[in-house]
Amino acid sequence: MTGTVMKAGLKDWIGLAVLALPALLVSIDVSVMILALPHIGAALGADSTQQLWIMDIYGFMLSGFLITMGTLGDRIGRRKLLMVGGAAFGAASILAAFSQSAGMLIAARALLGIAGATLSPSTLALISNMFHDHKQRSFAIGVWLTCSMGGMALGPVVGGTLLGHFWWGSIFLLAVPVMVLLLILGPFLLPEYRQNDGERVDLLSVGLSLGVILPIVYGFKEAAKYGFQTLPIVTILVGLLIGVLFVQRQQKLSSPLLDLRLFVNSAFSTSLACMFGITMTGAVMLYIAQYLQFVKGLSPLQAGLWMLPGVIGSMSGMLLSPLIARRVRPAVLIGAGLILSATGCVMLARISPASGLILLAGGYTLFNLGASPFQSLASDFVVGSAPPEKAGSAASMLQTSGEFAFAVGIAVLGSLGTVVYRSRVTDTMPVDIPASVAQASRDSLASATAAAEGLSVQTADKLLTSAHEAFTSGLNVVAACCCALMLGSAIIAVIRYWKKRPIGTSEPQESGRISAAVSEK
Repeated sequence: MTGTVMKAGLKDWIGLAVLALPALLVSIDVSVMILALPHIGAALGADSTQQLWIMDIYGFMLSGFLITMGTLGDRIGRRKLLMVGGAAFGAASILAAFSQSAGMLIAARALLGIAGATLSPSTLALISNMFHDHKQRSFAIGVWLTCSMGGMALGPVVGGTLLGHFWWGSIFLLAVPVMVLLLILGPFLLPEYRQNDGERVDLLSVGLSLGVILPIVYGFKEAAKYGFQTLPIVTILVGLLIGVLFVQRQQKLSSPLLDLRLFVNSAFSTSLACMFGITMTGAVMLYIAQYLQFVKGLSPLQAGLWMLPGVIGSMSGMLLSPLIARRVRPAVLIGAGLILSATGCVMLARISPASGLILLAGGYTLFNLGASPFQSLASDFVVGSAPPEKAGSAASMLQTSGEFAFAVGIAVLGSLGTVVYRSRVTDTMPVDIPASVAQASRDSLASATAAAEGLSVQTADKLLTSAHEAFTSGLNVVAACCCALMLGSAIIAVIRYWKKRPIGTSEPQESGRISAAVSEK
């Protein structure tokens, strides 16, 4: 009964603040790098390929090691792994800040990704240890997610300030005081948890997991840049083939790296599946950012400010949803939220080059606000439905699913938008422009904008009008696809979650089924 569960005290809530700092930091890192990359390229003489690796290697290593680190934390101790990861993240940040070459920075970013993989699953799993009361745990996870989203909003502001007053390496030094604080306060405020009978991590499974994740993520990232050509298709297929071998090995091990029996719980499996679909819609964010900068001609800072209401909407929804779900069935709250998000997608699907920015900001805000109840509550379902000894592994699967989904969304929806753009711009492009300009304009809106600078004012206006209309058509199609994903996820979530009662009320739990399945041998 919920009445017999020990509630968290002041020490636990202060500990939550300590756990939220790494989440805030990691999300700031992603958005800051977008601003800093041109400065880094100029300072280190990095060519275009090296700049791509500086940007992407962090995500590759992060996604590749999430499952391994989540399970490792369950085996050796979640607080211990968090402390080791925090120290490594701080040291790698210093190495990155004072890098003397592009290769050195790429290596430092790779280490940052591996260290970062220890942070999210460890913090989510520790939250499940600290907050046993369902009401408190769901709210604590909402706070953690809110800080994660807050980092995305703060990133451009913090990054712009640092780059305006200091050298590019200063953006990496942000991590150092945060990690020092984590290392000082963590041992006093955070509990330790490990499996009493935890076996050693199977190294072959670790290698196979990397062989699954890295080729697939790389393949979809390449497809997002260059389309589904031979190389990305082959790498994705190689990853899937290794995935079959990985699953077969997990089924044979007594203590697998990835316990497939966690999927017995419908809340767990439904949450991961719907989270995948909803995270795919993150591709619309990149289209909106380009629309604001290339169609409306705003600076990166101005574009970030127009996108800020959407971020605030997401943060507010994640913080309030666990409180509302104490009085309303999660299925009702999630379903209504996703319908609201789909409404935002409809607004974005009606945008034209001449539309006012209020329509875009309003649609983007509804899009984010409506998705936040599911993102908040599903994270609680995933971590809370797993037995205590598997919480780290469950959290790592949630994070890995998000990394996969975002890469797939950028590749698939991005490619669809690109196809629409190229088709439309080819049909409406002025006939009197040079062949080289026409070819560049078909590549992307950014290329068309750059190519127009060398043309006469009249010809440039015609080319940009064509490119703007074509790009907006691509945005409309991507938004329409996101609407379909939101509605589909709403239907699945409402059906599968319908029996769940408001948070904190007594209901039959499925976690016992998982515990029994995990203990069966």
